[in-house]
Amino acid sequence: MAETIQIEVAYGLADEQFLYTEQVAKGMTVIEALKQSKLLMEFPDLVIDKVGIFGKLTTYDTVLIAGDRIEVYRPLKADPRDRRRKQVEQARKESQ
Repeated sequence: MAETIQIEVAYGLADEQFLYTEQVAKGMTVIEALKQSKLLMEFPDLVIDKVGIFGKLTTYDTVLIAGDRIEVYRPLKADPRDRRRKQVEQARKESQ
């Protein structure tokens, strides 16, 4: 039997967060772990564009180590820089 390690898979919606503890084979990659994860059982149509481990972007072929937390990132609805720029412009207009 192959040696296993424990990892976590995290995903957040605007109003709800999901954190799953998983046992995966040692040497498994991010994408392999995601394909068999409880997350994709819960959200089978989830499109996974960006992933990270502990807040740092990573690639699908990254080999996991014990204790890693894979984070699945949702696409941004608005670019934070554009949103901030618009807020500053609006504040300038209001102060004139």
